[in-house]
Amino acid sequence: MNQVQFIKSAVNTADKNIEATLKLLSEDCTIPFISRYRKDTTGNLDEVQIEDIAKLSKQYDEIVKRKDSVLKTILEQGQLSPELKAKIENSFDLQEIEDLYLPFKKKKKTKADVARENGLEPLAKIIMSQNTDNVDFVASKYLNNKVANEDEALQGARDIIAEWINENIYIRKNLRRLFQRKAAVTTKVVQKKAEEDDAQKFKQYFDWSESLSKAPSHRLLAMLRAENEGFIKLKIEIDNDEAIEFMEQNVLKGKNDSAKQVQIAIKDSYKRLLEPAISNETLQEAKAIADAKAIEVFAQNLGQLLLAPPLGEKRILAIDPGFRSGCKIVCLDEKGDLLYNETIYPHAPQNETAMAMKKIRSMVNAYNIEAISIGNGTASRETEFFIKKIAFDKPVQVFVVSEAGASVYSASKIARDEFPNYDVTVRGSVSIGRRLSDPLAELVKIDAKSIGVGQYQHDVDQTKLKDELDSVVVRCVNSVGININTASKSLLSYVSGIGEKMAE
Repeated sequence: MNQVQFIKSAVNTADKNIEATLKLLSEDCTIPFISRYRKDTTGNLDEVQIEDIAKLSKQYDEIVKRKDSVLKTILEQGQLSPELKAKIENSFDLQEIEDLYLPFKKKKKTKADVARENGLEPLAKIIMSQNTDNVDFVASKYLNNKVANEDEALQGARDIIAEWINENIYIRKNLRRLFQRKAAVTTKVVQKKAEEDDAQKFKQYFDWSESLSKAPSHRLLAMLRAENEGFIKLKIEIDNDEAIEFMEQNVLKGKNDSAKQVQIAIKDSYKRLLEPAISNETLQEAKAIADAKAIEVFAQNLGQLLLAPPLGEKRILAIDPGFRSGCKIVCLDEKGDLLYNETIYPHAPQNETAMAMKKIRSMVNAYNIEAISIGNGTASRETEFFIKKIAFDKPVQVFVVSEAGASVYSASKIARDEFPNYDVTVRGSVSIGRRLSDPLAELVKIDAKSIGVGQYQHDVDQTKLKDELDSVVVRCVNSVGININTASKSLLSYVSGIGEKMAE
């Protein structure tokens, strides 16, 4: 299967459209640029289809890279048969590729390796064939200076059989399906940490159990965070009897002595090898699905934030509110340029309310202010109440805006370049004012992850989160457009076909 065929299995369009899209992507064309200006080349593919093609192309490259690595490793070991090579080359399922690679993976010396070194593999093959009824007699032929008696010989043979069962692709695939369908996620509290203050927010998970497939993404991420912080122990469990029964149906052939030895090996293989590995795989898979759902929510929230209606070109007085350190005030003109800055102390402990009112009125008149933007952080509500008590000479609109990421912007290189002679408090206030007049133009200056668009954004896959949020920013900028005469370098760099160097 080539790249185009792989993508076509998920995207319903002609081969030539996929090929054209891949060529444009390889030339560093952005998705909005391709969807808007190359419709004739791609056969009118929309943004969603082009994004799917880009993701599938990346996925295909990862699979091919992993296959090459696996084939090279097995070849170096001198164990790459034509049949195995064909199976790996024809597979485009990463899990299946890993299963095929499992017997050849470099690992610590196992019990089975020790048993092989002790010459017990022929005995394991005899027992696995399940044709003999007198295993003790057969085992007695394999005693040596490292194998003292029949029990040790049988134990070694069972260790080898357990490893064979663990490497059986059919059994692994079906156990995975069983876990995916029927696994429960259960948690138990770590008693010595249960009384800590931070543990109380996870109290509902101190003794919890529910179906893994039905657990909402936010709940699974909360449980995983609680486990990472050491407050609970989390397990993925199924009915072990059902799993072992399935394995016995597919491995056991009769009821003689050798079959009984294989039965013991089945239980050992499940408990020691299969169950820990597949339960961990299942949890990672569930975590990946939870991450994807959480990232989708973050992307939607960010999109709404970026596309919030702008107030437009107005003269704005912006306030970064605070108690002890005071409220940082900046006055901005219609283009968002800084005209004046000051600090007032209307709240406790200074309580200089009358003087603060006088200064605000004076600034509103002196700089012809049309709107006031108040950050929604500490002392926001008190500052809004204080501002609304001021009797202005003309109508002035008052807004409370999200200040998420303002502190990140204020300490960034972009902010230092814009305001080299002002400290971080002034820069933060400017950001609060500008995000009222044009949220999109201001928020693109901040790393999307720092805008605070989700509850568990530090728990999800950070690379996928960054890629998705960056993609949202590109889509929003290109759907709205920009004023090329007033746009900042940050905003320009997101426009399709411009990029960072040309923006500068």
